[in-house]
Amino acid sequence: MRARTLPLSRQRSGGRKPFARKALAIAAVVSLGTGLLAGCADDGGDDESGSSSGEGKTTITLGLFGTMGFKEAGLYAEYEKLNPDIKIAENVVERNENYYPALLNHLTTNSGLQDVQAVEVGNIAEIVATQSAKLEDLSKAPGVKKSDWLDWKWEQATTKEGQTIGLGTDIGPMAICYRKDLFEKAGLPTDREEVAELWAGDWAKLIEVGERYKEKAPKGTTFMDSPGGLISAILGSEEERFYDSSGEVVYKSNPAVKRAFDLTAKAAEEGLVGAQTQFQPAWDQTIANNKFAAISCPPWMLGYIKGKSQPDAAGKWDVAVAPKSGNWGGSFLSVPKSGKNVEEAKKLVAWLTAPAQQAKLFSVQGSFPSSPSTYTLPEVKNAKNDMTGETPIGSIFAEAAKQIPVQVIGPKDQIIGQGLADNGVILVTKGKSPEEAWETATKTIDNNLDK
Repeated sequence: MRARTLPLSRQRSGGRKPFARKALAIAAVVSLGTGLLAGCADDGGDDESGSSSGEGKTTITLGLFGTMGFKEAGLYAEYEKLNPDIKIAENVVERNENYYPALLNHLTTNSGLQDVQAVEVGNIAEIVATQSAKLEDLSKAPGVKKSDWLDWKWEQATTKEGQTIGLGTDIGPMAICYRKDLFEKAGLPTDREEVAELWAGDWAKLIEVGERYKEKAPKGTTFMDSPGGLISAILGSEEERFYDSSGEVVYKSNPAVKRAFDLTAKAAEEGLVGAQTQFQPAWDQTIANNKFAAISCPPWMLGYIKGKSQPDAAGKWDVAVAPKSGNWGGSFLSVPKSGKNVEEAKKLVAWLTAPAQQAKLFSVQGSFPSSPSTYTLPEVKNAKNDMTGETPIGSIFAEAAKQIPVQVIGPKDQIIGQGLADNGVILVTKGKSPEEAWETATKTIDNNLDK
């Protein structure tokens, strides 16, 4: 999210009864909302200690979640070529909701940490508030310049004392990706500008388009993929969601949150969204089998779609501007002070998050840069994706990034966002009323916040 973390002086977390959490997913991405993205396996590494590869090289270990794409984009290989004495090994947990509790435990005990640890945007406020003493100040790392990042992205990982404990990798400017072939069969326009005009300025208009789609929908398809994806997008366009600017948990009393929940529940009641939870095997199959026509779509989602689609889906997707600008997903890289290779880790993190590498990562993996200077680079400006053919995705997402509202994010955003999606609106697709779903979601969230 283009989010601002709460002022640390106003954050309270005594007795594990804090102020609220999960910015959705990334997964970001996500997850994004969410726990975003499917993961990749540990790439090996010759020495589990992360100290020496056995070849006279220093092995830098990274603890990551999902597919962050550094290896897939060839960045590790490039860095190792530039630094022959360095070997890089990543250790990946598939879903952030499994990765983050372990990270928090390792930071709390100051043990078992990798040289580099990723942090999802939904968790960054809690890490800044409670764990900054365990992490290096990366504003002082070699080659790091604050001006290389969007102001709000830099501030998300910075304490009130000015310590920056994470360098931003990506952000998740929102769009709507849609299947041109399914839209055409349902009698809807397929030109991306005409499509965007159908729902411009109002998420309720998106639901109205879904009702039109349903009238002539190809058999066995829904308008959108899931209730979780829809509510994540709507909430991602709000400046204030789960916390107010003073640090108070307000998700139950915030009209914007209830409005997003009710609108998503309406779509679920009308059968406009699939009945799956995102980033689960059943949901993956709906991608592979062309079971929905549209999806809330930050840039990283295109990479996920590509990975789960059949080859014949290539070129059938397009990208339209979302009803309102928003953000879903985005991550940071941090360096624990207790790491075995702190100085080399800081150099690696500074290099991986530098503008040139952010641009390469987007051109290969679809992780949209948090460095605005990249938006005019050829790797971003001229980027294409197999799923969307000649669609100028770089220009579309760059323009969306400029419009993202600055959000308030809190330490427990992830818990709240996931609860509203996976313990809330999804229940409406299973026969629960919106009122029952809201009650279940809020009880689940409050119980988790009290732990």
